[in-house]
Amino acid sequence: MKRMLKTMLLACLVALMVFTACADGKDKTEINVNGNGEVLVAADTAVITLGITTRNKDVLKAQNTVNATIEKIRAALIENEIKKEDINTDRLSIYAIYDYSNNVERLTAYNASSYLAIRTTDMDMVGKIIDIAFGAGANTLNDIGFSASDTEEASTEALTAAVKDARRKAEIMAAAAGLKITGIESITESYSYSGDSGVNAFYKNAVMADEATGASTLVQASKLKVSASVSIVFEAE
Repeated sequence: MKRMLKTMLLACLVALMVFTACADGKDKTEINVNGNGEVLVAADTAVITLGITTRNKDVLKAQNTVNATIEKIRAALIENEIKKEDINTDRLSIYAIYDYSNNVERLTAYNASSYLAIRTTDMDMVGKIIDIAFGAGANTLNDIGFSASDTEEASTEALTAAVKDARRKAEIMAAAAGLKITGIESITESYSYSGDSGVNAFYKNAVMADEATGASTLVQASKLKVSASVSIVFEAE
């Protein structure tokens, strides 16, 4: 009986301590906000995807034309000091083309294409690579992709900006409600990297360029956007 009374007394004492702590503490309000930060980084790597597309009634002739042209392009690039390891086959495709006039399926030709992906870290070479390739027989420029090799510093700057943005928003909200930020309950973060897709690339397709005028391809690389976002739960009272 005495042991039971001691247990009950101890439980009441603990409950009283918890109640007193809650009563003495001030009510805290949580303010949940999101913050964003962005930093632009200069591109230092480019990948140019280009090649040859041809059509012929004879599938072997179409394939041979593509293969021969690709080898000419590859040789021309290497001759102009583009490293072999920076020239890679991107894709190769051959498909039949049909005519369905009068509801009759008729094979008319074969379309063959082959593309190379050429990598360079010299931004001044991007336009020259295109000129060299088209001069050797390429007739299709598929894509120019830019990227940055080191984004660690930019990521830190973007994250710092995102946290500051969140803090600024929280302080505005707290002040409007007559409160003051006293701490942080939790914080989560995420990153995103948007390289070049459309790129600010201005070029003259070799098919349209007049070689007699000496017109050259002009390419201007856009910058990589490094974005950071945070979700912070601030404490205010």
